[in-house]
Amino acid sequence: MAGPAPEDREKPTGRRNSQGIRIDPRAEAEAKPRRTVISALVDHKPGVLAKVSGLFARRQFNIESLTVGPTVDETMARMTIVVEEPEPGIEQAKRQLRKQVHTWSVREVEGAIERELALIKVDGHDPSGVAALAEMHGGQAVRADDEVVTVELTGTEAEIDAAIAAFEQFGVHEVARTGTAALASGTRSTA
Repeated sequence: MAGPAPEDREKPTGRRNSQGIRIDPRAEAEAKPRRTVISALVDHKPGVLAKVSGLFARRQFNIESLTVGPTVDETMARMTIVVEEPEPGIEQAKRQLRKQVHTWSVREVEGAIERELALIKVDGHDPSGVAALAEMHGGQAVRADDEVVTVELTGTEAEIDAAIAAFEQFGVHEVARTGTAALASGTRSTA
């Protein structure tokens, strides 16, 4: 049967899997990462934060923010963890958290009320302008020294980002952000 010579035949592309089978690059799909907020109720004891953060480090999950604080039950603390991972990674993170001895509840909080606190040190040459801009972003100037004004803001991550960008016109010296705290909206329980 006539056909093209071996050197004229189409060469396959793509990588091979562990069994040596060639993978069609058109069929190989990558899951897109998505940002999500995971809330976990954990024992309020020393060392629990280290165990949870170690778990994320071992699994190579990138934590966007992590906040820990007490709850109305003084034996429990709430961890609010913001991650940006593909769907399988998010599910694995929740499963691994549930396996921790000190973890009582884990839930992905969808449609959560999210806020973070930011303290921003801004150049103090125009304190009234800085105060006006802080008020416009729902914050306030909490301290005015000779050369800097410190502003306090709360808001979503995007609102804080926008405010910091706006303060750049005065000159931003330092920024401290707490990371996201979140609660499920309405009567739904967070975790």
